[in-house]
Amino acid sequence: MEIGTPLLEGSKKLMLLGSGELGKEIAIEAQRMGIEVVAVDRYDMAPAMHVAHRKYVIDMMDPSALKSIVKRENPDGIITEIEAINTDALIDLEDSGYKIIPNAQAVKICMNRIELRRLAAEKLKVPTTTYAFAESAEEVRKACRDIGFPCLIKPEMSSSGHGHVLINKEDEIEDAYKESISHARGKSKRVIVEEYVRIDTELTILTYRYNTGKGIVTKTFPPVEHQRPSYYYVESWQPATVQDDVVEKAKSYAIKVVEELGGVGIFGVEIIKSGNRVLFSEVSPRPHDTGMVTMASQDISEFQVHVRSALGLPTPEVRLLTPAASHVILAEREEWNPKYLNLEKALEIPGVQVRLFGKPYSYEKRRMGVVLANGSTIEEAKEKARKAAALILVE
Repeated sequence: MEIGTPLLEGSKKLMLLGSGELGKEIAIEAQRMGIEVVAVDRYDMAPAMHVAHRKYVIDMMDPSALKSIVKRENPDGIITEIEAINTDALIDLEDSGYKIIPNAQAVKICMNRIELRRLAAEKLKVPTTTYAFAESAEEVRKACRDIGFPCLIKPEMSSSGHGHVLINKEDEIEDAYKESISHARGKSKRVIVEEYVRIDTELTILTYRYNTGKGIVTKTFPPVEHQRPSYYYVESWQPATVQDDVVEKAKSYAIKVVEELGGVGIFGVEIIKSGNRVLFSEVSPRPHDTGMVTMASQDISEFQVHVRSALGLPTPEVRLLTPAASHVILAEREEWNPKYLNLEKALEIPGVQVRLFGKPYSYEKRRMGVVLANGSTIEEAKEKARKAAALILVE
């Protein structure tokens, strides 16, 4: 493979559709490999735009806007970083010869909970929670009666826990359905209704595919364990603390689903452990927020692997170097041009690193940064990350 010089004839070019904190790390890794980077998002000054060669602000749900930018830039690869993208436009672009990472159909399926559940549970027979699909409050009512209370309702398409509503009794159904679809991407009225299970812990199986020149291989990182006190990622750690048989089941589910989706790059496969049950939950067709811990724990992060795969380069092995943990830095209120306090106090803790995302405005519970920490044990790393994150204030 030949890689040219950025901004000159013959350069390799990657376009990011979505330019948040994950996109920023992808852009940094691409820059390190001499790749020209174009960042696209729905708002200006998004994190990846700070480190890209060029940026565009468009409505990525608008197929004409999306196609026009892609055709103008003619990138060697297009990486999707968020859910709010017109996936039909991606399919059209792929049919025209553009390379979508991992592939356009995988992106479409992963961003649609109903289609993903059909693929995983019904086609591949991977264990999941009991579920039903609904398109009205009355259909939700029937699903809840069949599944049993409490149950969880989620929009067909959303992200980061938006629209997840717990229903404890029948008279909550009407309001829960309205609340759930109000957070949906697009105009869909469809939801998935699931049994509510007690979660002992959650795993992210970061599963990656790359082309060896003789075919595509599928591999996994050591599992990342994480917790979500609500429906939002707060902290993650590596290595995982679950039993070996749970790890093997989780990896087998992840590989089965990812190989069906196809393409190349990182997939973040989410797995739930509930008692003796190991259940497939969801999958992201890109690096995962819980996987930010790999920037401290592994010799090669999830972001570098994704860039390598997108470019057709190999990653034959990834090694876990040290126990490590990540903990998010959250905003407490809405603010334009937020400031960060006590960074020096957080960095007094040995083994701590801080990544501030550079988002131009904050709102309650928005992720504004992440603390990474390593230690001699998982508990030590987690304690360092929690302490450092608690010190940093977003004002």
